[in-house]
Amino acid sequence: MAQDSYKQHCRQEADTAGFAKKLAASLRDFFLLHPRAHLNISLEGELGAGKTTFARYLIQALGFSGRVKSPTYTLCEPYPLNMSNPDDSKNPNIVANHFDLYRMRDPLEWQEAGFAENFDEAGFCLVEWPDKAAGTLPPFDITIQLSSVSDENAREISISAISQDGVNILESLFSGENE
Repeated sequence: MAQDSYKQHCRQEADTAGFAKKLAASLRDFFLLHPRAHLNISLEGELGAGKTTFARYLIQALGFSGRVKSPTYTLCEPYPLNMSNPDDSKNPNIVANHFDLYRMRDPLEWQEAGFAENFDEAGFCLVEWPDKAAGTLPPFDITIQLSSVSDENAREISISAISQDGVNILESLFSGENE
């Protein structure tokens, strides 16, 4: 039976970072096999749930050594990544586009912003607040839901695969091959 969803309780930020690192390893494996592929990942949760923090850990675990900023005001921050050699930033082979749509008031704003081409390039789009552009975004392959719990540092992270590529990534995530 394919593993198409998973939930993890993270008691502290280090656990969240560890989960992001494990997902990054599965994404790296996927892009090494499919270097021209594109994935769409939604990152959902209430304000302060840790979406941007999770995105930062994920992008850094994929080899980006610079500062991973919140795209709240820019709407999108692109991060060039090299899956075969993380130290070779001069020759990226995929791009992680990190979107934060929180400030959007109407789904058409996303279309007018001109970001559609980002959803065609090799790599992935990681979209915070996807509901702000409902009906205008391409389908997602993976959905990640972060929820705060009683302890301020603890999080519940649920991850679900929507497409076959998403299922393959989750199967890799839990196969133990990338640890």
